[in-house]
Amino acid sequence: MKDVKLSLQETGDRIMDRRKKLGLTQEALAERGGLTTQAVSYFEGGKRAMRPENLMKIAAALGVSADYLLTGDIIDKDKLLLSEKLGKLTPEEVRLVEGIIDECIALFHKEE
Repeated sequence: MKDVKLSLQETGDRIMDRRKKLGLTQEALAERGGLTTQAVSYFEGGKRAMRPENLMKIAAALGVSADYLLTGDIIDKDKLLLSEKLGKLTPEEVRLVEGIIDECIALFHKEE
């Protein structure tokens, strides 16, 4: 297992980044997660550690794993969440997404 330094601020930054990518306000995230807006603000600001149950609520509301929020690592659960999203697409749409992924891989790894 790799050595991971957990940082409240980095966790808060990942929460805020993901919330913004989803187009959510702090209020909307709080409602989705069954938390207060003040709690979301504290978590995003790195001012307060989350209890495990609140971490799980935030992760579920943001559609990511708790591991991702804590460490920034993508784990199997994150891939499963993506797979569930793909399951909502038509076969043609899945192939379009696959093409986009292939282009990204080629772009990001062209020097390897």
